[in-house]
Amino acid sequence: MAVQQNIRLGHSLLQDARLAARAFHDAVAQRDCSLVVFFCSTLYDLDALADELARLFDGVTVIGCTTAGEIGPAGYCRHSLSGASFCRSAFSAVVGRLDGLQQFDMPAGQLFANELLARLKALSPSGNAPAHCFGLQLIDGLSVREETVSHAVQSALGRLPVIGGSAGDDLEFSHTWVYHEGAFHADCAVLALIGTELPVLAFKTQHFATEDERFVVTEADASRRIVHEINGLPAAQEYARLVGVACESLGPAQFAAHPVVVMIDGTDYVRSIQKVNADGSLTFYCAIEEGLVLRVARGQDMVSDLSRALDSVRAQIGPPDFVFSCDCILRRLEMDAGQQRDAVADLLVRNNCVGFSTYGEQYGGVHVNQTLTGIAIGRSLEVEDV
Repeated sequence: MAVQQNIRLGHSLLQDARLAARAFHDAVAQRDCSLVVFFCSTLYDLDALADELARLFDGVTVIGCTTAGEIGPAGYCRHSLSGASFCRSAFSAVVGRLDGLQQFDMPAGQLFANELLARLKALSPSGNAPAHCFGLQLIDGLSVREETVSHAVQSALGRLPVIGGSAGDDLEFSHTWVYHEGAFHADCAVLALIGTELPVLAFKTQHFATEDERFVVTEADASRRIVHEINGLPAAQEYARLVGVACESLGPAQFAAHPVVVMIDGTDYVRSIQKVNADGSLTFYCAIEEGLVLRVARGQDMVSDLSRALDSVRAQIGPPDFVFSCDCILRRLEMDAGQQRDAVADLLVRNNCVGFSTYGEQYGGVHVNQTLTGIAIGRSLEVEDV
């Protein structure tokens, strides 16, 4: 008699899209599956990957997105396909898609989330939500709509935790994609609401200490997340002075090592810089606006910080069977520069983390950067597959 696990993890390093999809399917397929979630590189032939996944998982709800790197049982990887499947006996799940994010409407977004929650409750014989519910959000990472979408969804769902990540495209910053209903889509977000009787814990961690010196955004294009001036001076020039580097040396490594933070309701949230523009302005990954007061942050030891966070998870819900992990691409760049990737990957693998390197993370209705956000699911009992 075979034994079926409630959650099955998979990770294929095969370079061919169809072969990778088949290897992933072999790893996660189970008889009565309520949901499959996957993360993939844009280096794949995405049309072929979508076609093969739709064929292999015919009749199963599948969502996913493109990435700036994948996390799974094989660790931190690039040009790979990772993910997990959830058994219907332990998890109920409903999925919806928000299209046309450039015309996103807050009330419509709230209605979307409320209707999705009603669908989840309707799956229960009692008409009530399961003991533990959470949301997984995947969103076009170049839509510049993460803040409004996340706020609308969380405001509608109240205390139900929603964790999400912004899709990537291997640092090309050209096109990012979200998968739903057998195809990849742009300018959209997919939300899965999942219910279970198993223990669940939402968490986030960031490994920075903020400094005392404050500076002000004095000119910005908020709609495009571009800062033209800081403290009345050209943005790149002033940022370089604040962090003590030459302006011409600014790039992903410096931005990863020296993020800026804003305080919201007493909590520091990172606002990471994406790039320097030709005119000396700075493009950010997160919302930025004139008058915003920021501080520079300095990195602490990432391995120790992540180890403490995962130890806290284990202390609260026991060894996790699965941790949905949205990890900012700037964290990966920083760990590569500091030769810490293997140590971080070991922690993630030992705690059954599956997810991706993102262009931004969502936690509690707030869009953040240079953070790892996660949903951990406690150890499940194995059930017999009869």
